Amino acid sequence: MADIKKFRAIRPADVLAEKTAALPYDVYDRGEARAEALSHPDSFLNIDRPETQFPKDHDMYAPDVYRKADDMIRERIRERRFLQDPEDLYYLYELTMNGRTQTGIVACASIDDYLSGVIRKHENTREDKLQDRIRHVDVCGMQTGPIFLAYRADDTIRRITDAVRQETPLFDFTSADGIRHRGWKISAAEDQEAIRCAFAQMNEIYIADGHHRAESAVRAGLMRRERHPDYSGKEEFNYFLSVLFPDDELMIMDYNRVMHDLAGMNCGEVLAKLETVFTMEPCERDDAPSEKGKVQMYLDGQWYMGTFRQEVRSSDPVRGLDVSVLQDHVLEPFFGIQDPKTDSRIEFVGGIRGAAELERRADHFRSIAFRMYPTSIRELMDVADAGLLMPPKSTWFEPKLRSGLFLHEIGH
Repeated sequence: MADIKKFRAIRPADVLAEKTAALPYDVYDRGEARAEALSHPDSFLNIDRPETQFPKDHDMYAPDVYRKADDMIRERIRERRFLQDPEDLYYLYELTMNGRTQTGIVACASIDDYLSGVIRKHENTREDKLQDRIRHVDVCGMQTGPIFLAYRADDTIRRITDAVRQETPLFDFTSADGIRHRGWKISAAEDQEAIRCAFAQMNEIYIADGHHRAESAVRAGLMRRERHPDYSGKEEFNYFLSVLFPDDELMIMDYNRVMHDLAGMNCGEVLAKLETVFTMEPCERDDAPSEKGKVQMYLDGQWYMGTFRQEVRSSDPVRGLDVSVLQDHVLEPFFGIQDPKTDSRIEFVGGIRGAAELERRADHFRSIAFRMYPTSIRELMDVADAGLLMPPKSTWFEPKLRSGLFLHEIGH
């Protein structure tokens, strides 16, 4: 059973929500983060990426960088730009993109559920990225970026969600990328108890996005357990900030691959090898893959639609993923990509950037791009339920949750 609890959110004063809300810290490289933070001083990115407040050559992992993040949070609280609600509550966070809406419960999930496998993951984490967020959470004593969780849709939660969305929201704005964001308090005690009970009946909840944020929050909590050996389990550090969405409202976009070279082959040799894995025919740029097993490819000014041959397909929950078939039968044997997490000859491009971006990058490198059919939420759940892990860069969720709209204080 899942322990999903209420909390006293620290959040921007209502009129500041739009200026505060920021995309997740890890969607920017260092240069992009610096430019974005400097041009939007109220954005929470200034706190999530505090190295932006220092000279360009400053060590972004130095202790004073994390202290700066804490100083900026505390300053905003003192100036009442951030306020803390006086009681524990659940909240709603709704995002609408291109006419499609998803509405999540903002709450805190248990680190024990993460450790026991009630909260299930489908990706590995990298230690260097973990250490950065662990220090950020530890020094600030606060979780600033919510973990994107998914659960199998529940009628009780949907009924409450639909009713609360008729009330006046805490915030309602459309961000520069065209996504509408709205949030509400869930104030009725009977609704709060019904939500708690509904989650308590679930045996599994899934990390959709935010594996590094989840793992770092758990480790920061375990560090506090060591500092406070008399802990009861009810302290805030035993929980991490989350937004939980029903699976039937979520959309996963394609996560695509671009090679930086052709591994010494010419275009004809590449096509000949690909035809041993795919049946192929020329297509147009806008002819996106329409079903599992299809991959669109761009090489030397021409788009192709490939369909995996039966002999390379698999019913295994991981080996059968399109991204796995591509890795196992194309990227590794033909291009020598043994570890896509670390090989600098491959880059990954989220589907939000579109086919034109794949074309641009492949032309730049005089190489090849692969446009995937999106992994489904059902495939994600099947992999997690089997206790397995997906290849890196298998899922790209849109829209992205904004940071800074809800903060969870865990203390030191």
